[in-house]
Amino acid sequence: MLSILVCHSYYLRLDQKQVLRAKPYPPLATLQVVALLRKAGHRVRFFDAMLADGIDEYENLLQTDRPQLVVFYEDNFNFLSKMCLGAMRRAACDMMAFARRSGARVIAAGPDVTDAPFPYLRAGADLTLAGEGISALLAVVLRLDASPAAKIPALVHGLHGVASLGGGKVMNGAGSRDPAVSQEVGLAAWDLVDMERYRAMWIKTHGYFSLNMAASRGCPFRCTWCAKPIWGNQYLQRDATEVALEMAYLKRTFNPDHIWFADDIFGFRVDWVAQFSAAAQAADAKIPFSIQTRADLISERMAQALRDSGCQEAWIGAESGSQRVLDSMNKGTTVAEIRTARERLKAVGIRVGFFIQLGYMDEQLSDIVATWELLDSARPDEIGVSVSYPLPGTKFYELVKAQLGRKTHWQESDDLEMMFHGTYTSDFYRRVRNFLHDQVALQTVAAAEGGEQRAARSSLDQRWRSLLACEHQFRSPSRQTAATG
Repeated sequence: MLSILVCHSYYLRLDQKQVLRAKPYPPLATLQVVALLRKAGHRVRFFDAMLADGIDEYENLLQTDRPQLVVFYEDNFNFLSKMCLGAMRRAACDMMAFARRSGARVIAAGPDVTDAPFPYLRAGADLTLAGEGISALLAVVLRLDASPAAKIPALVHGLHGVASLGGGKVMNGAGSRDPAVSQEVGLAAWDLVDMERYRAMWIKTHGYFSLNMAASRGCPFRCTWCAKPIWGNQYLQRDATEVALEMAYLKRTFNPDHIWFADDIFGFRVDWVAQFSAAAQAADAKIPFSIQTRADLISERMAQALRDSGCQEAWIGAESGSQRVLDSMNKGTTVAEIRTARERLKAVGIRVGFFIQLGYMDEQLSDIVATWELLDSARPDEIGVSVSYPLPGTKFYELVKAQLGRKTHWQESDDLEMMFHGTYTSDFYRRVRNFLHDQVALQTVAAAEGGEQRAARSSLDQRWRSLLACEHQFRSPSRQTAATG
């Protein structure tokens, strides 16, 4: 059978924000593909870039193992992979070039590969796969197994979602369309993970060890800025008992203290969460976990069901305290729902984080102030702040692509550079980001404010007002021109 090396290109060391955050997770989607290929009978090795010291580790493995095929399959559950960071693209292309020099065939798949196959094909990939690409991958591997030296036309014949280079241009396969989402993925190849390497970083930095799972794939909502190159608007939920049994396996085998559910939306329906809770209880599988969800899904019953199932923390895509901005994003939620969701989760003892997005199209100072006021009233336990990031395939991208310059991707996750003509400069949004983090940090220091904390809050409010007073100095050049023209 074909000898295969499966890998990904997200090196934690190339993203300084994530180095400091020190919350690495094994590449779940990559490990699921490893498991599928092993099940098909292939000899599969795995290279995990996440905690690797550098590309040298990959090159050494490649030279030692000499695989016939190298599959680059990015972790589609990792939101950092979905950001298509420039540093990771360069790493992937360097890895592919080395694989080709070593005589291996190369296949690439992932969010950035789907959006922009050309750089990967130019770097050395024989083929790139669009979307999840599992059915196409298995078909190509079967053909390579029968004929390792098969020409590209023979490998792609009749397959949809496969791209290759022809005459220096990207050639897309013209076969019948396969389902974008594979119906069966199965348990990841957890046995190939250097779990103690992950555990050591978590324990050293945070005092506990967390692992990742996914109970579903995709999201059916249609926010204008949300990139969905892998699953589109499909939402496929796993059987609740199956998820509980996987949690039981992780608990018995690796004994994590915490689970991060990487779903875009965990649970979705109250009855599913209740079934999962009962199954986890029956399997003695319960581990405290964190999720991502939407404000409009948090009914009182949902909050209670999440608590009963072991949910410790829920992250909500609040995005903005301005209803005008939420409507412009086609978010489908209201500011009132965000506040209510926070209250309901807090009432049952679940910590709440808000994802905040600054700089969306035509966001004005009043909208930013509304976000400040939302955080002041809702008092989330934690926040994550970003600026609007136009990625290919989104409605947002189509609306602003004429404004994009040479830079089309952030280099690291803390880049926060405005790549379209927003109201303010990148520096202004970074300052606002820092103020919002300081605001939430002060709110969570103590339940009762002492004199020192009141002084700190007074100082923060004064600095915030000073920034607002000089906001005109941070208006982007295009907006200044429009204002004076």
